[in-house]
Amino acid sequence: MPVTGAWRDGDPVGDRRFLQLDRPFVTEGGVVLEGVTVAYETWGTLDATAANAVLVCHALTGDSHAAGPAKAGHPTAGWWDGMIGPGRYLDTDRFFVVCANILGGCQGTTGPASSDPRTGKPYGSRFPTPSIRDSVRLQAHLQEHLGVGRWLAVVGGSMGGMQVLEWGVMYPERVAGLAALATAPAATAQQIAWSAAGRAVLEADPKFRHGDYYDAEPGDGPHRGLIAARMLAIVHYRSADEFTRRFARASIEPVERRFALDHRFEVERYLRYQGEKLVQRFDANTYRLLNLTMDLHDLGRDRDSVESALSRIRVPVMTLGISTDFLYPATDQRRMVEVLRAKGVPVTHHEIHSDVGHDAFLVEIDAVGSALADFLTGIEKG
Repeated sequence: MPVTGAWRDGDPVGDRRFLQLDRPFVTEGGVVLEGVTVAYETWGTLDATAANAVLVCHALTGDSHAAGPAKAGHPTAGWWDGMIGPGRYLDTDRFFVVCANILGGCQGTTGPASSDPRTGKPYGSRFPTPSIRDSVRLQAHLQEHLGVGRWLAVVGGSMGGMQVLEWGVMYPERVAGLAALATAPAATAQQIAWSAAGRAVLEADPKFRHGDYYDAEPGDGPHRGLIAARMLAIVHYRSADEFTRRFARASIEPVERRFALDHRFEVERYLRYQGEKLVQRFDANTYRLLNLTMDLHDLGRDRDSVESALSRIRVPVMTLGISTDFLYPATDQRRMVEVLRAKGVPVTHHEIHSDVGHDAFLVEIDAVGSALADFLTGIEKG
């Protein structure tokens, strides 16, 4: 395996397009980055009034390839491929759909695997921890570059939903609607605990080398740590009901009284498969950084409170919770809805019943898509 699954200069471009900022970018933490590049993809056509643009924001291990087949430059099909396209819920015959890889990402946007223009070597451990607000500011640069004065809607789930909420607070005049799915305005102690455990597992891999592993030989990267962190994450991305339905107590090897330490269960094989698949397309540094970015997310930071921040939103909002979401429970969305409605914000709230857990916003395409399509139609009608 390569030491990183990050996209690097010289790799096939695939469907990516690139915007390079012509000015330094200062992160919320005060670090100045030169030559920041944003990788993005688009689907559909921007109409004559630039009024049909929808920004889709990706979750932790997503990227700009939200739709389209696997091909050179894209090791997997788009992460929301069933949602985006002609005649689909995000109908590209109607909408101009945009998705950008966020700051610190590993699929074309400047991140730890990118070359630091000051040294010509990968940033590695020197890359600053980005905030959700940093990525939204980059998306605002992209909005200007594309000639879009106002997004018809900004849409996203999980970490993408955090970006959606920040758009409503940071740039209320530049968006007409917000669709925040399976997310929360601030990370809770429980969510931080899960993330911290995953980071600890990753950092414990001696081949992680404190984040400076890019010059290692193929096969000598922090694969075991990233696989283990992903296995841990999948446990709280999915639900107990789904694991029981799919795997129960099925074993790969027959259960014998020798009770060997190398005995494997089917659910264990599934978790390891998910970890090994991620290693092929992701970067360990990016995983650690964006995982922490989610924990640092707090809509109320420097805005008095979450309630005060939510009161700045003035456009229609759609929220969506999932009945079995352990990571961002549906109660998180309900609390947001209460605050927004109390402030007079038009809110449409949905809760979908699925045994998939948190990842249902990616998997339950019809349930999520039909709610989203109705919301967008309502915004178009004004």
